[in-house]
Parts: sequence; C-alpha cells; structure tokens
Amino acid sequence: MRKVLIANRGEIAVRIIRSLKELNIQSVAIYSAGDKDSMHVALADEAYCIGGPKSADSYLNIDRILQAAIVSKADAVHPGYGFLSETPEFARRVEEAGLIFIGPDADTISKMGDKAMARATMDEAGVPVIPGSDGVVESIEDVKKVAQEVSYPIVIKAVSGGGGKGMRFAFNDDDVDKLYKEAKKEAKSSFNDERLYVEKYIPKARHIEIQVIGDGKGGAVHLFERDCSIQRNNQKLLEEAPATILSEQERLNITETTRVAIGKLNYRGAGTIEYLYVPHEKRFYFIEMNTRVQVEHTVSEEVTGIDIIKAQLRVAFDGEIGFSQDDVQLKGHAIEARINAEDPENNFLPAPGKIERLHFGLGRNVRVDTHIYNGYVIPPFYDSMIAKIIVTGEDRTEALNKLELVLGETVIEPIKTNLDLQYFLVRHPKVHSNDYDIKFIHTEHIID
Repeated sequence: MRKVLIANRGEIAVRIIRSLKELNIQSVAIYSAGDKDSMHVALADEAYCIGGPKSADSYLNIDRILQAAIVSKADAVHPGYGFLSETPEFARRVEEAGLIFIGPDADTISKMGDKAMARATMDEAGVPVIPGSDGVVESIEDVKKVAQEVSYPIVIKAVSGGGGKGMRFAFNDDDVDKLYKEAKKEAKSSFNDERLYVEKYIPKARHIEIQVIGDGKGGAVHLFERDCSIQRNNQKLLEEAPATILSEQERLNITETTRVAIGKLNYRGAGTIEYLYVPHEKRFYFIEMNTRVQVEHTVSEEVTGIDIIKAQLRVAFDGEIGFSQDDVQLKGHAIEARINAEDPENNFLPAPGKIERLHFGLGRNVRVDTHIYNGYVIPPFYDSMIAKIIVTGEDRTEALNKLELVLGETVIEPIKTNLDLQYFLVRHPKVHSNDYDIKFIHTEHIID
C-alpha cells in the first residue's frame, strides 16, 4: 500500500485526496491550527496538525512537513500548487529524506523558476520568446539599452516574479528612471530576489497556455491548450479549453513545439508553458513555465478525459506517463470560474467568515472543486479562492450558457464573493463573441 502526504490545503488538497482514493493509495493530510475544520482534514486517511495558522508556521515550514511525512511513513509528497510547490529546496529536502517528490526535480524547478534562465532555456529548446534582455539587467542604463534595441514600450520584470509583483511598464526613458528602482525594491520584498530582466511590452494579446506531462526521460505529451485571458491584475478569473481563437494549424504548431521542448528538457511530471498570443501577428511568445499542477488544470481534464493528478502519480511511482499523444483527443468545450471570498465593491478585500447558506448550481457536465461546506468558517490567513465551478458543453456557446445558469443558481451567503462579477462576465457580449484580450477587464471599465 502506497501512501502520499499532501503538502497543501483547500480545494487542491481535496482534489488530490480523491484521486488517491480512486487508486487505493492512502492519503496523509497536514493542516494548520486555523484549518482544523477544513474538508481535506476529514477526507484524508491520516491528518497531522503541523503548526499555527500562519503559513510560515505550517504550510511553508519544510521541517514540520517532513516530520509529518516521516511519522506517517509516507512514500511520497504531493505539493499541490502555491506554498512550496515551486520551491527547489523543498523538492530537494523531500528526496534527501528518501521520499518521492511528485513533481520535477529541484534543478528543473530552480531553472524554470528563474524567469531569465527559463527564457534562455526555452529559446534554446526552440520555443518562441518575447524580444528582450539577454539575461539579467544590472542597471538603468542596461534597461535603456534593451529598450533601444526592442523599442518602447517595455516591461521590467522580477526574475523570481509572479502575480504581477516586481513588474513595471515603461513607455520612455523617463519611466525607466522612475520605475527601475520601484521594481527592484518590490522584487526584493516579495521574493527576496531583486534581479530584473526586460521584455518588449505586448499590449494586445491573449494568454494561452499548454498543459504538458513528461516522464523525466525525454518522453512528453501535451493535453492541448487553455485560454486564460480574462484576468484582473494578472490574476485569472475565467479559464477555458480549448482556445477557440486558434486555428487547427496554430493549435498543432504550438502544442507540438511545446511538447518537443518539454521532451528536450527531460521534464518530469505535470507542468504548464504560458504564452502571449498576438492574434494579428498569428504569433506566440513564451512568458513562463509553471512546474506544478495549475489551478485551471480542470478544464484540460474535462476536454481530454485525462486525470492529471493520476498522471502525476504514475510518473512519480512508475516513471511512465501511462498514455501516448495519440490517446489524447479533444472533445467539447470546458470553462472554469474561480469563486473567491472577497468584496468586489471594496477593492476586492478578502472576506472571511462563516458560510450559513450554501448551494452550488447543478446540471449535466457540471463539476465543482471546493473545500467549503455549509457552516464552514473561511479563515483569514490564506488565499481567498474557495471554489472552482467547471462546466462542459458541446461547444463554447453551450458552455458559456451553462456556466451562466450554474452561477445564477449558486448561493454562498452571507459572506461577500465574486459570484456576481463572474455572472456579469459570462453574460458580456464581448466574451460571447470571443473579442477581448488580457486587458479586457480594465479597458472595458468592468472594474474601476
């Protein structure tokens, strides 16, 4: 009997536990004092409290997580997403403890987590990259030199960045003078890494990402693409698969290019390559790679019928993906709406509290991934996402109509959520006509 410790919480911990149960693999939950009533604690075969409610005392505490893994006699550790999932030291420590890390090795995580190094690595592997600096920029003068080569506007980015932190847009030399130090300071405070690099700013684009799975030995498959262009401040709101803006030839080219590159890297496990797609150029540009399962992995599962968590487990335990590229076929259209406990009318401040009335809209081909339940008290210590509502239709229009219906029936009260915003978005004419880009939320003044 194999046993896996889930080094995470919330809906992704519940998601992993369910796949483990289907494979008859024992599950071990860890939890903080603030999460003692969370669903993943109740569902797991074993559960261990590893510290106080602050993430630093629990979900980010490598020593305590490893102690729980050893005490429970786990064989492997699944990091989920967020927290330590893309921390090279964690992957290394897990394997040094004689456990299997369900993900890529520490060196790969380190290489792809360094945005400048990832850019160079993917360029060498044949993946198209955005014009920009050749590695890290060391000064304001370096930034201006790159700007002269690629032309303004440019983006100054943190090497260890994510979620828009350490990112500044410059339209001229004066902007660079003002913004370079700001970006450096924010990068240092957010990631303890002040290094920056520069890319050409592409204002009108779609966010397209390719789901991949590698066996660590040169074998790789893709699970086609997702369109994640509807975002607020670089945080995704709606995600869908496939990306209907692409032609069949474009889909074939980018998915196969990505699959080949992943094979060249000897990548192990599930990962996602993110691109900016410029429709009028019909071109893709590499943004970054996420070396873990994504929040939005669900839509890829729904249109391919493949359980990505189970695929991760097969690679980790058996060294095999378990299926070939020819086995992966697209069917239908899936859309996911992220439901957050936050107040859209108060600058999206987190809105923790007790759920007293809960009902998710139901129907054929409707999936809800969540850890909340009626009477659950949402703690104030963690990310505000409380559920993911995923629907699948025969085509995009049917999926949008179905999501509107499901969102309209869903009740989560009395806490504040973004349900009304999501309902508004799926009814928006430009969303239905597929006429938007990554700045859509802001250019349409949907959120002022």
